[in-house]
Amino acid sequence: MRRLNDKRQLVEYFKKNLAKNYTGESLKFALISQGYSRVAIDEALNQANKEIAQKAPLLREKPVIKYSLYNENNEPIHVESFSFWEKVKFFFKGRKL
Repeated sequence: MRRLNDKRQLVEYFKKNLAKNYTGESLKFALISQGYSRVAIDEALNQANKEIAQKAPLLREKPVIKYSLYNENNEPIHVESFSFWEKVKFFFKGRKL
C-alpha cells in the first residue's frame, strides 16, 4: 500500500476534484487503484466534506413548496374552497367537484 505522509494532500485533492463535479466514489476508486490506503482515503474524504460544508452559505429562509392540482382536462382545481371531506371524497373517488 502506498503511504501518504501528509493527509492534507488527500483532503486538498478531494476538495479540488469535488469542486469539478467528480463524485467521491470515482475519486476513491482512482486513489485505491493507485495504492492508497482505504482508511486514509475515507478519512480525507470525510474531512474534505466537512470543510466544504463549513464554507457553504447558511440558508436564512425556509423554502416555500407550492403545488397545484389539475383535473383530467389539465385544468387547475382550486382546493381552498372545498371542505376537508370534499377533498377526501375527491381523492378516493376521483369525482369532479
